[in-house]
Order: sequence, then C-alpha cells, then structure tokens
Amino acid sequence: MYAPIGSFEDAGPAAERLELLTAPVAAAVREGWGGIPAEQVIHVDTDPAIADTAAFVEHHGAELLERSANCVVVAGKRGGETTLAACLVLSHSRVDVNNAVRKHLGARKASFAPMDTAVGETGMEYGGITPVGLPDGWPLLIDPAVVEEEWVLVGSGSRRGKLIMPGKALAALPGAVVVEGLGIRS
Repeated sequence: MYAPIGSFEDAGPAAERLELLTAPVAAAVREGWGGIPAEQVIHVDTDPAIADTAAFVEHHGAELLERSANCVVVAGKRGGETTLAACLVLSHSRVDVNNAVRKHLGARKASFAPMDTAVGETGMEYGGITPVGLPDGWPLLIDPAVVEEEWVLVGSGSRRGKLIMPGKALAALPGAVVVEGLGIRS
C-alpha cells in the first residue's frame, strides 16, 4: 500500500497494525467512528528519532508541513475547575490558546497542559499525541483548515509512526468541534 501524501516506505491500513498503536488509539481504530471506512485510516511506520515536525518533513517531504496537523492538550480553568481538551491545527500554525480556546471552553484562563498531565490523561506518548482515541468526554477543537485538507497526517499515539486520514474523518471524531480562528499561521 502507498501513502496518499508524503514519501513513506512502510504504509498500511491502521486496522491491520493495531500492535503498533497505543491502547487508546488501537481501540478507537478498531471501533471506528463517524462511518469513516477503516481503509481510509492509514498507518505509516516512521523513525521516532525524527518525529518532531521539522526533522520529519525534511525526511518525508516538505509538502507535509502543509498537510500535517499537530494535536496539543490544553487546560482551561474557571472557578477551581479544570477542563482538558485537545486542539488540532496544521503544523505551520500555532493554537490560539488565549482567545479561541479560552472562549470556547468558557474558561477564565487557558494554557497548554503540563506534559505529565497530557501523557497521563491520554495514555499516549509526548510528541505523538493524536486526536484519535482521546478520553471520553474531551472536547476536540479543530481548525477549519485541517478539515479542508483531502489527506492529513497526525500522530499515532506514539513517537513511532503516524496516521493519515481525510480531514473530514478528523471532524467526525467524538467530541470534535470545528472552531474558526483556532489556528494562527506561524
């Protein structure tokens, strides 16, 4: 199987590679979501040493900077309550935490969640967090530019490997909300 974007030597249906995924991601892929055909979720095996965006796009294709998305965990606080959420923006953008995220969560203050919180709550590795398999009830805020992409590369739950799927498949994930102005081009 070939990957529809990027230059990858090892690609295949994610449903046939569950052993390479973290438990929450494997469960989500196995169960499926939003009527998305399982064959549209592709796993590409990659070197964890080059998982960070700059090194990754240099090795696998510069066009991936425009067609990959980063998933970050944020924490919104209001009146002693903390709400965790995930945000998904294209890799060339940054998340507007202080405005778009704070307002959407109805929080007084919003910030990126500490690494140990993000990893502990998601069950995923830092640097590989993906919107696929997030904890039940979490909001998933997605920039419209992600949804508009025909194919998007995202994390796989670990630093080894990535998932590729249609942008519309990401919008069909549980808890997904498309938020205008979430991503600010860097």
